[in-house]
Amino acid sequence: MSGEQRGGGMSLRVRLGLLGMVALLAVVGAAGYVWRVRQTQVSLEAAATPVATGGALGPLRGQPHLVFRSTALGPQYGRVAVVPLRAPDGPRTFTPVSCERVYATADRAVCLSAERGILTTYSARLLGADWRPTQDLPLTGVPSRTRLSADGALVATTSFVSGDSYANPGQFSTRTVVTRADGAVVGDIEQFELVVDGRTVTAIDKNMWGVTFADADRFYATAATGGRTWLVEGSLARRTVTALHSDVECPSLSPDGTRVAFKRRGDLPPGRWRLAVYDLTTGAQTLLGEVRSVDDQVEWLDDDTVLYGLPRADATSASSDIWAVPADGSGQPRLLVADAWSPAVVR
Repeated sequence: MSGEQRGGGMSLRVRLGLLGMVALLAVVGAAGYVWRVRQTQVSLEAAATPVATGGALGPLRGQPHLVFRSTALGPQYGRVAVVPLRAPDGPRTFTPVSCERVYATADRAVCLSAERGILTTYSARLLGADWRPTQDLPLTGVPSRTRLSADGALVATTSFVSGDSYANPGQFSTRTVVTRADGAVVGDIEQFELVVDGRTVTAIDKNMWGVTFADADRFYATAATGGRTWLVEGSLARRTVTALHSDVECPSLSPDGTRVAFKRRGDLPPGRWRLAVYDLTTGAQTLLGEVRSVDDQVEWLDDDTVLYGLPRADATSASSDIWAVPADGSGQPRLLVADAWSPAVVR
């Protein structure tokens, strides 16, 4: 009896045919999804208000300026834009790159980007003064945070990854890698020794993210394990990080190097944070005047003011804005740049 007749079972030829049909339907479905997404984008672009554009990029490099991801709906959505600090809400000059996250210094920038389609891919690139790629950087998952040292010699990238054996549903795992401008990897700081209250933490659920550089060796970051987070001070040379203060996420060092702005959970519900500033000398903590939940690694406009991105409150909006608030806890937040995200101040 042949295989096609035995027990009324399905033949190999029929099974292959069905598998082929399933594969074809999957491809057609994915293509339809991409088409629908593109049609939605076209509709949004058609309804968008045009954004005023500025002049050439070159002259902006020589003056204090703000770099950010433009989230104004239209053909420039996602492109990195530059505006002079004296007129942050004025016409924006667009660079040739699109990024999910961007950070910049006077002569260098880092761009975390996503190529969306049937299969979304992610990349991290270092860019030169002309905004052209100079170096590919390690990125093992979904882009999250990035920072450059003040001189542009060091770059940190953080991504969310999946597949770690300790990652339970609802949790996340990170990879934060520090690289030199020539592409040489300094290290994955998750592999550095973590010291909390004088004791080395060896838990396998250790995560590190949100680097902010102090100099060529020292940096600050967030460390997390066992449901707790800390502000840590790290040394690239010694490959150690030491806890300084608990309940700290996404720190950002002030220009004068004396304070760290960050987001804290406190007694807020999961997924909500409050901005605060920690004095590295006195240990004093100050809650800022922004009472909305901020899920961002803030940037310092100067020693007195911090900047941060906030998605629009409208759940159907794909846009966001950059806000500013005094760093001493006084005053109220003010809108600095509409339709913008991921600010970097360059002086």
